[in-house]
Amino acid sequence: MVFLLTKVNGYKHNRYSTLKSQIMTDIVVLDHKIHGLSAADYVTALQETLPEYEMSLARTAAEREQLVADATVVTGYQISESLVESAEELSLFICTFAGTDHLPTDTLEANGVTVENASGVHGPNVAEQVLGYILTFVRRLDQGWQQEQQAAWNHYQADELKGSTATVVGQEPIGQTIVDRLNAFDVTTIGVRYTPSKGGSADEVIGFEDAGLDEVLARTDHLVLACPLTELTETFVDSEVLLLLPTHATLTNIARGKVVDTDALVNALQTNEIRGAALDVTDPEPLPADSPLWNLPNCHITPHNAGHTPKYWNRCADIVASVVQTTTTN
Repeated sequence: MVFLLTKVNGYKHNRYSTLKSQIMTDIVVLDHKIHGLSAADYVTALQETLPEYEMSLARTAAEREQLVADATVVTGYQISESLVESAEELSLFICTFAGTDHLPTDTLEANGVTVENASGVHGPNVAEQVLGYILTFVRRLDQGWQQEQQAAWNHYQADELKGSTATVVGQEPIGQTIVDRLNAFDVTTIGVRYTPSKGGSADEVIGFEDAGLDEVLARTDHLVLACPLTELTETFVDSEVLLLLPTHATLTNIARGKVVDTDALVNALQTNEIRGAALDVTDPEPLPADSPLWNLPNCHITPHNAGHTPKYWNRCADIVASVVQTTTTN
């Protein structure tokens, strides 16, 4: 089945070869809230970006069943196997998350549905949060905030980010954006990726299994995790990696909680093996109230919030437009 979208408002009608004579909705948006943002705003952003296409928001189970059945494109956080199997015209599902491991990929593939994701949608906001974490440690803003709560006017020493070395694990769009932001601060950047030959904007790019990785970690001032969770990256940061890092090093995790061995990290922070850690993701997640991480002064925790941005839907709409326009052109 060849994917061709139908245009409205006087545009030329292109169709699936098997599409019914009566055209339904081109793009269906599933009513999934992301970071507290309304999916209705996603529809608005799509309408502004692709005014020639017909949009519908499926709010209820009945609307999802009815609208998806005739849709050529569906976008949302997730889609059920039953919806995929009932959607005879569906050719493209665009996930509003970068990760797609929660999707029924076997069912989608079996039904000839191409899956695209929102890779890169989080780049600017996540990179800014990473810089915030690192600058908090470097400039010792956490010390200043603590003194502020105590109304204590005491001077303290701070450091500079310029001239330091940051290793960013994961060189997909988010990791690349983090590197770009760090480069602007005159930081020596090292990227770690599955295929080093793909390169990137980092000063140096190495592989996960590169013989020089230990040496890189030993000279890393700031280790940033921005990689997907795979068999290779699960507990990538373990007790051995934490021992390799300098005692002044910081760890920032905006990847997945299980990329870090939590017990090993707690021990490293309690014994000052590293300067500190900033965690936007944890293992387990949500982090239990009795976790020792909450009470460590050298550990800063945010509730998986780095992905939030008021520009989320606009960026998703741009991704949908790019995919749709490329597909219809081809």
